[in-house]
Amino acid sequence: MADQVVEGSQPVDLSKHPSGIVPTLQNIVSTVNLDCKLDLKAIALHARNAEYNPKRFAAVIMRIREPKTTALIFASGKMVCTGAKSEQQSKLAARKYARIIQKLGFPAKFKDFKIQNIVGSCDVKFPIRLEGLAYSHGAFSSYEPELFPGLIYRMKQPKIVLLIFVSGKIVLTGAKVRDETYTAFENIYPVLTEFRKNQQCLKHEDLRTLELQLKPKSILKYSAVG
Repeated sequence: MADQVVEGSQPVDLSKHPSGIVPTLQNIVSTVNLDCKLDLKAIALHARNAEYNPKRFAAVIMRIREPKTTALIFASGKMVCTGAKSEQQSKLAARKYARIIQKLGFPAKFKDFKIQNIVGSCDVKFPIRLEGLAYSHGAFSSYEPELFPGLIYRMKQPKIVLLIFVSGKIVLTGAKVRDETYTAFENIYPVLTEFRKNQQCLKHEDLRTLELQLKPKSILKYSAVG
């Protein structure tokens, strides 16, 4: 039997998650083809929880409560579903939207369902020296604290983008299957531990970063001029 630790109330399989941390899935983006032309005005008029403003966006925006999701429905029959917390919920939600369209009298089908993006997040529970990480992994990192407080890390394999924050919070995006999210985190975890910040000793550069993050934009603008 594989070694296990408990994270929160859930046991963690250490053979799959050696760090002992499992990223939580926060959003699944999926697409499906309803394979018929749609009258968006008619859908917005007769469906509940639907809005359509063609001057702003060329799709009906529809919402359901269970699973709590939002769909973008286009006249071509293409649909995007966002907001689900799992692949199964995303597919269930997409089927519910397709059923709503069918009940409105359109010959909607359910073709080519595909997960397009999985967003996950986790917390390593220790602060990270983003400046050192950016310097050592410059080929993969983008860090401009004046513009955005997190370090953007573009991993090549798997092809995942990570947002890494000084607090130890991590956001992972770009996966098509959840295992890519898990693999990307296990790849980056040893790097994060290498750049773990000693809380007793804040370096001057860290204080400068914190100062820039806390400065109002107007002060930054005038200080740049000065």
